[in-house]
Amino acid sequence: MRDYLTAAREFDYPTAVATTLAGSLDALNACVECCDRHAVPGRIALFWEGREGGSARYSFCELQEQAARFANFLQAQGVRPGDCVAGLLPRTVELLITVLGTWRLGAVYQPLFTAFGPKAIEHRVQSSGARLVVTDAANRAKLDEVQGVPMIVTVAGPRDQGIQRGECGFWEELERHSTEFEPVMRSASDPFLMMFTSGTTGLAKPVPVPLKAILAFVGYLRDAVDLREDDAFWNLADPGWAYGLYYAVTGPLAMGHATTFYEGSFSVESTCRIIRKYGISNLAGSPTAYRLLLAAKEQVEAQLKGRLRAVSSAGEPLTPEVIRWFEGGLGTTIHDHYGQTELGMVLCNHHALEHPVRVGAAGFAIPGHRVVVLDEQQRELPAGQPGILAVDRPRSPLFWFPGYQGLPTKAFVGDYYLSGDTVELNEDGSISFVGRSDDVITTSGYRVGPFDVESALIEHPAVIEAAVIGKPDPERTELVKAFVVLHGQYRAAAALAEELQQHVRRRLSAHAYPREVEFVDELPKTPSGKIQRFLLRNQEIAKAQAAAAH
Repeated sequence: MRDYLTAAREFDYPTAVATTLAGSLDALNACVECCDRHAVPGRIALFWEGREGGSARYSFCELQEQAARFANFLQAQGVRPGDCVAGLLPRTVELLITVLGTWRLGAVYQPLFTAFGPKAIEHRVQSSGARLVVTDAANRAKLDEVQGVPMIVTVAGPRDQGIQRGECGFWEELERHSTEFEPVMRSASDPFLMMFTSGTTGLAKPVPVPLKAILAFVGYLRDAVDLREDDAFWNLADPGWAYGLYYAVTGPLAMGHATTFYEGSFSVESTCRIIRKYGISNLAGSPTAYRLLLAAKEQVEAQLKGRLRAVSSAGEPLTPEVIRWFEGGLGTTIHDHYGQTELGMVLCNHHALEHPVRVGAAGFAIPGHRVVVLDEQQRELPAGQPGILAVDRPRSPLFWFPGYQGLPTKAFVGDYYLSGDTVELNEDGSISFVGRSDDVITTSGYRVGPFDVESALIEHPAVIEAAVIGKPDPERTELVKAFVVLHGQYRAAAALAEELQQHVRRRLSAHAYPREVEFVDELPKTPSGKIQRFLLRNQEIAKAQAAAAH
């Protein structure tokens, strides 16, 4: 295992380019990087498992031919390099063909998460100016409610089910076109993905991702995930979101590594089954998935103990309870990783680099990035003082975010990109996540991070999930309130609420325990699984305003 400080100190951008990419920074094509250069007979790119039990595998050579067909089809429809092509598709081979074929033409792929409703789709398609949308029969009806929808191509079932009169069938069109298409070269600063932030307020903002970001995506998988040639890799994240598209599609394929798609939704049963069937040794996913595995720990331990070599988590901080269970219950190490749609992953506990690992810390900056903690005057803070996580752009050669397309951003201040997240530098150089700036609670002059309180609550055997907010309070400014989801064998009761309060008080402090505990059946989340604390906070503000009016 390499030493972290040595890897960070010796990082060299020209060397990274030369050893990671097939092309030069002036002539790049994402389909070449993620498919053509690995297209040797027998090399597998995708293991696919269907929700009904079907399965298939696809080689890089097969994907290369189908991507060329799709690129020819796009060109025939007038799509040009730099145009957007949207995909409203589940995790299937058609999704990969659409992505790779779009890239082959030098166009930009835009993901549309299949759980989106028509309005969310409409905003994204209109903002990007997408020239064409590829969907399947299950999602086709949503597009009827989208104003200004572009040309539609449908992946249909037997006998062209789901294709409306006058529209194109995906496989029918591919069969009409040649398997030869010369990749269109672009520069490193040209976009190849059009993402949208899943912000807590306001409309989602368009994030163009330039081709040079592939360097950062590979760096994360190599150093943080420790993706090895002999690994069987599965990233649970949906490619409709950044973590899935960056690190279940682009990153592994750019390394010539097979990825795994499960078409169905997450369940403990399917997760255990696929890990066993495909011999998954390296797993990535979200804390939500890992908490659900923990909730069924007896079933999971019986099937998975000793099978996983490395497990990575992103999306929200891991709770210590989950970390300890993976170590003791499954016999593997799970590491926390931090990133954003705008950044990719930049702060990690690295599986492949040796450094101290502090439970609850987000970790250290990935080589090629310099991550700091700033005060409100953009001064770098020493250890022990909470502030805003920021990236020092001039000293971070892998930083790639160009700003939001067509919109101003307040995130660039001088040399820094401000993440909007509150963190704290530790003495060992690692950084601990405190919370989104809007989520940090001020109570009786103290600043309380919701993550610490949530972690303490989840350590109690009655609790599956918890969300902690600051509730408006005239005496304390805010009081700490917890929303708690219980295991099935526990019942909501005042005595249990008191027990949870004292449990947190013993583990944290007198000012940080939740003064109020409300039991709920579920927590509000984004489609990617992040807890939407702002909805709970707005709910409490509305209650307070209604009470004041009376």
